[in-house]
Amino acid sequence: MTDDVEQHEGQPEATPPIAGQIFGDRLALAEEYARVLTEEGVLRGLIGPREVPQLWTRHLLNCGVLSEVIEQDETVIDVGSGAGFPGIPLAIARPDLTITLIDPLLRRTTFLDEVVASLPLPNVTVVRGRAEEKAVLKAVEPADVVTSRAVAPLERLARWSAPLIRGGGRLVALKGRSAADEIARDWEKVLRLGIRDLRVEECGTILETPTTLIIGRRIESARDARGARKSGQRK
Repeated sequence: MTDDVEQHEGQPEATPPIAGQIFGDRLALAEEYARVLTEEGVLRGLIGPREVPQLWTRHLLNCGVLSEVIEQDETVIDVGSGAGFPGIPLAIARPDLTITLIDPLLRRTTFLDEVVASLPLPNVTVVRGRAEEKAVLKAVEPADVVTSRAVAPLERLARWSAPLIRGGGRLVALKGRSAADEIARDWEKVLRLGIRDLRVEECGTILETPTTLIIGRRIESARDARGARKSGQRK
């Protein structure tokens, strides 16, 4: 591949007009985040150079529309945040939310801390560690919503996420075309972990490619658990 082609592939994507509908009067923050990802994100190996030309369409907008399924003033935990997806676009779109980003790698959490401080995003906290670690479970309160994007297959993701979801709260995982297949394969194991009513849902229908979600509800009580088991037996 020639240098000219490589340079073309790495050209930043212009802010699409639809971004204003998603980020509103905070669009400038989203644009600054895109700039940081294009420069420092690539330099630190947090995103690949080939992702830069599709940064808005594939990443920022895809994650920002998650705000459609989050209620006012909810608490959110983003498991395996990486370069900040979906937590930072969500925090930009929804300053009413209280969001915790969890990631095990120091270089990622250092980057996230810098982004949170520089934008700034006072509604965001960064925690270094694995979601399943006791230290992390002690450091964060169970949230209304636990989200993630491209972190793990559903059963493993539910195992990491369930302890972080309050009773009655929700798992909201950004997934791809295999979402329905993952539910069909893993629903029984996920139910044993305390998450029921799994379904596939789309958000961001204003986008050319809407965001596909797997959503499930955390069991609240022993009675709720018995009802979930009976429902499962009828499947």
